Amino acid sequence: MDAQLLTICLLTAGINLIGTLAYAARIAGIRTRRIAMSFALFNILVLVSRTANGFLGPFLAKRIETRLSNGGGDALIGDFRLVLVAAAIAVAVGIVLVPTAQRLFVVAIGYFQRHRSTGKMILRSATPAGLRTFRDATSLPRGGQLRELLKPRGVGWGVLLANCLAQALITVGVLASLYAGYLNPEFRVTASQLSAVINGFATILLFALIDPQLSVMTDDVVEGRVSEPLFRRTIVWISISRLAGTMLAQALLLPGALAVAWIANFV
Repeated sequence: MDAQLLTICLLTAGINLIGTLAYAARIAGIRTRRIAMSFALFNILVLVSRTANGFLGPFLAKRIETRLSNGGGDALIGDFRLVLVAAAIAVAVGIVLVPTAQRLFVVAIGYFQRHRSTGKMILRSATPAGLRTFRDATSLPRGGQLRELLKPRGVGWGVLLANCLAQALITVGVLASLYAGYLNPEFRVTASQLSAVINGFATILLFALIDPQLSVMTDDVVEGRVSEPLFRRTIVWISISRLAGTMLAQALLLPGALAVAWIANFV
């Protein structure tokens, strides 16, 4: 693995880690009863993740150009599969770190309520007191929490499958479109632009099917109709379905690239 591929893998891992940890903001909102503030933190993290994903495209495109100029185009599929492995590992690490992130979000929400400044909150995290907060908040899932997953999930399998598919499409969209450009060089630009269509469809799935379910459940917890442990299990199951989607992206990479390469002929 060279420096260029390592940079791409690390960027991909960071994007997926942030996206997974964002779910912890919802749990923190329930704990603090600061729902609007927790949603604001959630949206900030999702925005950072989506923005960073935009920077990933040029890095991947440069990787393709480098490989082609060196006569190593056949190795691209292996490079892209390593990128997907990095994404899956980051999501798995994010799931393990959800308890830690939840505690940090609780602290962040409390700090923002007192000081009303995002800048101060970010600067605070780099101080010795902020670093101690990170240390004190560190917590790994316990065995009892894993057994809790056997209890009711809070959402149906349909929602989990939809989230799995949406996450798979978001993860593989840019990779498949760029690799399609390699497979169909005559319409390389067209193929690369089709990633926006794939990601747009996946985003619609997320915001039309998954987010409303979590929002309604959040309201139910606040009103006492749903317990906090059930809500936490729901978040964990949503995170697990994200991991499954990231792993599914491996299977979708080559068929997706072939499909995009074919569609590019008729757009």
